[in-house]
Amino acid sequence: MIDPASFRIDPGSSVPPFEQLREQFVERIASGELAAGIRLPTVRGLAEALGLAPGTVARSYRELEADGFIETRGRSGSFVAAQGDPRERQAKEAARVYADRIRALGVDPALGLDYARAALRD
Repeated sequence: MIDPASFRIDPGSSVPPFEQLREQFVERIASGELAAGIRLPTVRGLAEALGLAPGTVARSYRELEADGFIETRGRSGSFVAAQGDPRERQAKEAARVYADRIRALGVDPALGLDYARAALRD
């Protein structure tokens, strides 16, 4: 189980609290600190421990789930998802979508790669 006190929310930050919390989860999951299958604190429990509204924590959890970092198992709670690094998975999917679009437009693949490189530099 995760220690709720290990999360820090800076009330003076320009980053909204739900995003601060989401970013901390993403960092810990990506680093392996939070391994697949680890149970997350309840929304209410984490909200109380951090002095946040339950809706704030719920929004973080919804976004984490939408991005594939966590999964909710009904009444059993929320857990770190067991599917590799979600960022890599999403990046591969974005590349697939881009490649499909370049092909559909009839753009030369080499030129498509040039466009992608230029976009990543911007």
